Amino acid sequence: MSDRSATAVVLGGSVAGMLTARALSSVGVRVTLVERDVLPAGPEPRKGLPQARHVHQLWSGGAHAMEDLLPGVTARLREAGAHRLPITTDMVGLSPRGWYRRWAESHFMLLCSRDLLDATVRAQVLADDNVELVERTEVLGLDGTGASVTGVRLRSSDGEERVLGAGLVVDATGRGSRTPHWLSELGLPRPEIREVDSGVAYASRVYLAPEAARDGFPVVNVQPAPRSGGPGKGGVLLPIENGRWLVTLFGTRGGEPSADTAEFDAYAREELRHPILSELMARAEPQTEVAFTRTTANRRHLYERMSAWPENFVVVGDALAAFNPIYGHGMSAAAQGALALRDTVEAFGWGAPGLARRVQKAVARPARAAWDLAIGMDVFYPGAAEAGPTRAERLVAAYVDRLTYTATGNGRVARAVTDVMSLEKGAGVLLTPGMLVAAVRGPLKAPLSGPPLTGDELKRAGLQ
Repeated sequence: MSDRSATAVVLGGSVAGMLTARALSSVGVRVTLVERDVLPAGPEPRKGLPQARHVHQLWSGGAHAMEDLLPGVTARLREAGAHRLPITTDMVGLSPRGWYRRWAESHFMLLCSRDLLDATVRAQVLADDNVELVERTEVLGLDGTGASVTGVRLRSSDGEERVLGAGLVVDATGRGSRTPHWLSELGLPRPEIREVDSGVAYASRVYLAPEAARDGFPVVNVQPAPRSGGPGKGGVLLPIENGRWLVTLFGTRGGEPSADTAEFDAYAREELRHPILSELMARAEPQTEVAFTRTTANRRHLYERMSAWPENFVVVGDALAAFNPIYGHGMSAAAQGALALRDTVEAFGWGAPGLARRVQKAVARPARAAWDLAIGMDVFYPGAAEAGPTRAERLVAAYVDRLTYTATGNGRVARAVTDVMSLEKGAGVLLTPGMLVAAVRGPLKAPLSGPPLTGDELKRAGLQ
């Protein structure tokens, strides 16, 4: 293996790009990470990442993958103030079929601001001598042919253009990826693209929690009812670092929250299926104005199905598949994808014929799992998909709805559902004979009449 062949260029310095750079470095590849902007030195807002102002969570399936790639990263996040919340023990959630009970821990979530998570990952990756960061550089296109990519064409901030050769080029540029255009320039067909856009808009605000509730407070989540026939309206409160709560309100077409800060409280109080978020917000101190965004469509590029694919080129992260952020699967799928990339390179060897296609298929698997979870809900909102849900999607959704109902009063079913939601296991665990029988029987306990906050939590939050 020559020095030139054991080099890679990763395009994009967000979580997916950083973890991909680390995955390649861990197998002895020298990586140049190309970023359009200047990355902040610490946990600060990053240009080009508007969604950072909204809720983010790292499900345990993603956290395990990230820890595998970056040993010690979980401890570093915890030391910096991130919370580790057990599922469903520290979750207060209103599902479309009623309040979930708080069962014993099955999995967990890591919760913090996106700025803190990015900064922690970035610091550990860039401390690796095998990773070089090149900032303020625009990617103009791929170099090579439809059979093999040999590098990328770049333009620096001073206008200088150059070609950077590499044994592998990875696109991690996110939702704005230009890979379909780049492939066309190489004479390859455009990929099949699937999109489900519920039209959801997000409005988020950070609060300082009441002093007694700044540590050990649960996630509070009011989910919409996607099969009601009308707009979906929901909200979530996540505890993040420094004693703060990050609250995101969201609604689909015809039910969007306002970007006006003055209307934030009213939406939580009057439009959601339960006023618990409004009640908690009223006892907390606002720290920011409202951040608003509409860039939330589910979009998946089926690169793994293309009849022709060039050697030495791979697409990962949101450039491959982007999801409605409310399900919190984007970072976890990206981490699992980076791990799949590393494992595939290790299994077949650097430079093996067809390696890029094998990697592309491997990284598509966690993306597909997250995609199925997202569109299983979003496809039912008005206008989300041109033809509406298919018959198969309706059948699957009806079964999942029945499982959701059963999970409100059956701990075994609730655990299986969180197995899938946390990206720890595939959807097959929901199709076992035991799950089918449980779904027919329904919940074993009577429905809860209100949010299952403990007396201590109500008191600490100022609700008692």
